[in-house]
Amino acid sequence: MPLLEPDPDILRPTSRPAAPAPDRVRDDRSPGTPEPLRGDLVALLGEDKVLTGVSDLVRYASDASPYRFMPQVVVVAEDLDDISAVLSYARGKGREVVFRAAGTSLNGQAQGEDILVDVRRHWAGVQVLDEGARVRVGPGTTVVRVNAALARHGRVLGPDPASAIACTVGGVVANNASGMTAGTTRNSYRTVASLTFVLPSGTVVDTADPGADAALAHAEPALCEGLLALKAEIEADPELVARIRAKYEIKNTNGYRLDAFLDGATPVQIMRGLMVGSEGTFGFISDIVFDTLPLDRRITTALLFFPSLTAAAAAVPVFNAAGALAVELMDGNTLRASVSVQGVPSDWADLPRSTAALLVEFRAADLAGQEAYEEAAQAAMSRLDLVAPVASVTNAFTRDTRTISGYWKARKAFVTAVGGSRPSGTTLITEDFAVPPSRLADACEALIELQTRHGFDAAVAGHAAHGNLHFLLAFDAGRPEDVDRYAAFMDEFCRLTVERFDGSLKAEHATGRNIAPFLELEWGPTATALMWRIKELIDPDGVLAPRVVLDRDPRAHLRGLKTIPRIELIADPCIECGFCEPTCPSQDVTTTPRQRIVLRREMMRQPAGSDVEEELLDAYGYDAVDTCAGDSTCKLACPVGIDTGAMMKDFRHARHSPREERVAAFTAKNFKAVEASARLAVAAADRVSDRLLTAVTRTARKAVRPDLVPEWLPEVPGAAPRGLPRTARADATAVYYPACVNRIFGGPEGREGPSLPEAVVAVSARAGKPVWIPDDVSGTCCATIWHSKGYDSGNAVMANRIVEAAWAWTNGGRLPLVVDASSCTLGIAHEVVPYLTPENKRLHQELTVVDSIVWAAEELLPGLTVHRTIDSAVLHPTCSMRHLGDEEQLRAVAEVCADEVVVPDDAGCCAFAGDRGMLHKELTESATRKEAAAVTSRHFDAHLSANRMCEVGMDHATGRSYYSVLLELERATRPEGS
Repeated sequence: MPLLEPDPDILRPTSRPAAPAPDRVRDDRSPGTPEPLRGDLVALLGEDKVLTGVSDLVRYASDASPYRFMPQVVVVAEDLDDISAVLSYARGKGREVVFRAAGTSLNGQAQGEDILVDVRRHWAGVQVLDEGARVRVGPGTTVVRVNAALARHGRVLGPDPASAIACTVGGVVANNASGMTAGTTRNSYRTVASLTFVLPSGTVVDTADPGADAALAHAEPALCEGLLALKAEIEADPELVARIRAKYEIKNTNGYRLDAFLDGATPVQIMRGLMVGSEGTFGFISDIVFDTLPLDRRITTALLFFPSLTAAAAAVPVFNAAGALAVELMDGNTLRASVSVQGVPSDWADLPRSTAALLVEFRAADLAGQEAYEEAAQAAMSRLDLVAPVASVTNAFTRDTRTISGYWKARKAFVTAVGGSRPSGTTLITEDFAVPPSRLADACEALIELQTRHGFDAAVAGHAAHGNLHFLLAFDAGRPEDVDRYAAFMDEFCRLTVERFDGSLKAEHATGRNIAPFLELEWGPTATALMWRIKELIDPDGVLAPRVVLDRDPRAHLRGLKTIPRIELIADPCIECGFCEPTCPSQDVTTTPRQRIVLRREMMRQPAGSDVEEELLDAYGYDAVDTCAGDSTCKLACPVGIDTGAMMKDFRHARHSPREERVAAFTAKNFKAVEASARLAVAAADRVSDRLLTAVTRTARKAVRPDLVPEWLPEVPGAAPRGLPRTARADATAVYYPACVNRIFGGPEGREGPSLPEAVVAVSARAGKPVWIPDDVSGTCCATIWHSKGYDSGNAVMANRIVEAAWAWTNGGRLPLVVDASSCTLGIAHEVVPYLTPENKRLHQELTVVDSIVWAAEELLPGLTVHRTIDSAVLHPTCSMRHLGDEEQLRAVAEVCADEVVVPDDAGCCAFAGDRGMLHKELTESATRKEAAAVTSRHFDAHLSANRMCEVGMDHATGRSYYSVLLELERATRPEGS
């Protein structure tokens, strides 16, 4: 064991519930995957594709639903051969298989109790076809990623679920998820052009292949005969045909798509329809081709407030008739909870409980169409009785994109914002149903009465244009009386929806485990029996996702409900939605923010000292704490701003010994000497072979601790010039603060020209905005070095030092402080604040901290003349830029320097995080894999960013040489002959 390896016991929960949770993982599961299952799958697939530890099984046991089922094993499938091998093994051994991608489903359909197959990690990809008219997509690709590729062609996918930043296309198709605008005409069933899928038998079907039917008839004759026989049986029953057609006049994802037998003429066509919405019970969808839709860019939107939910619902037909593409409903509980979402007006917290709102949006292809819609909207609005209970309410249509984005951000945060404000320790249930749009007001009134009678203060929102409502219930799944109350509510709710409104019990979230017991109530015995026969025909061995769509247990929806024990305050509101996962740098190497929280909650469920808790603690140090980049992009993705990165930094702090804290504080107090020594060490290292330095540092890491000693990487740059440029304080328009990383490390090897500080001074002077570098910047730092590692004492020392120095340098805040590294800008502007003394917090409020990229884009560009440009540049926006909102300024500066500027669609955090990419290089290599593939797929004249260590990380990932965009700006604006 390394000399300074931290004791896992430090992370043991210090407070926990009085009794272990009823749904805790039992100690007999602590060894992980049992034999012979473990050995069989490792032999079949290889060790790297099979996850067997109890920590792995626990982190895959939870998704966005209120259910929790722990698999026996997790397989990370890479290709169709892996899928076929697992299915063949399961058939032969009588085992069960569930496919899981993003885990954003709300009804437990991505959870399994036997073999769980991860089909997210290796299954992403987008190929735009026919100039955007169609698109081929891998099932592990997020909706937002597909739309980013399509937007360049003026096209968009039809389905638009609120979870688009996280949910994958495979899940969208498998659940026929729709969203705000899809309704019944733009969903997957209507817009999927073709599918490739693997049947439980292992047969692969490509519905676009002209010979697909002949091939399927040869491989699966009984299946083809059975499908055609069922088609004939259905078509021979006019009453059943009419019922099927009627059920899909409104949104409906409950049960299997029986209209596939009416819409498809051949077995392959029937299977193409059945696969949509089948929730992984018929096969694995490996490839999807969509027909896309026009991306109408002329948008007019309003958020209109009404005195009651029923009044808002009654206004929906008015806007439907006016041609609105989206009419979204939000009740008072939803509006008030949305205050937790950044950008939502704070006075929404004061809205009366009865208030409701409609988010109404019109989209047109051109200005004439937009103006026509606006005229119709104004006419519709004139007939309504609107209210303005708080000052921020305008009840007006707008074209302003920022305002519109804010409205949608509040609406899309419905589940997470309301869920985040639920009582601590309660489980969240998300219900989803549809009624004929003309009955929406009646349904709202009945729903409110039912909720009140059962003691639920629920929140309601939905796609009102399509008669589709969602509501949230919170209760304690560990209390039998709360579960009984929920059960009684569900029984009455389902009868109400079906018997009074002839509605759909699942409009877009699919049946799942939640509504399976109520399937026959909605569809009746004849249609339900057909669904059972279809399942038995396609999956005769019952291999795929049993109990997900079909379940004869009337209490199946109460089985597996998960408790939500209280954890650290910063993460306690988490509802495990998974919105954070696509942005997390460690998602493919260890754990995600959601999984870090899931594992923490399982520790809290356990009795102290249980075998399971010990196993989780042993794994948590590396899997959760050490390999968290700490970039907090999870906070940006989370609608309620949960910062799991901050929680991991707190855990790092907890693991530090008093001696380590003292050493860290000592380095902060003596940072001038540390900085000088670091620069000398880098200069000396430049004269030693990379192979020797790598060997030495690897040996030291083994002896001391991998999380303390960085591994030398060949991409580490040489030393910066010994001195900074000479500048004058007189006439300076800003104070320029070269970050310590740019005072220690130089630019790219072999690149001629000025250093970054020299470039910033030069371009500022050229633009008539001279800057001044104080003589005493040496020994100061933004404090991120200590902050990222959880060294609170050192962080406090440096945070207060830099604020006091900056206040003096800027003459009490009269001049802006320009910082030349985005992470350092973020550190000084925001991250130092909690560590300041009261007096220094006051000084900090007087400072104006400006990133050098913003300085260049907004202050320098108007005064600069471009003398030369390069043909192309690729950008790496840093995660600090995302926090600061500076990405557009980076592009603006780059577009002055290059004729073509590209930001890869998969650009994200490089995870280098100061030196974390040297402590755990596997983290950066995994985080940058997709971005690096795009960067290296073609030639670029320049590779630009705005943070030296991020540039080093991208150098390591791509083999290209990244440098600051300001160096390129200096070259582009350098006068001829200079």
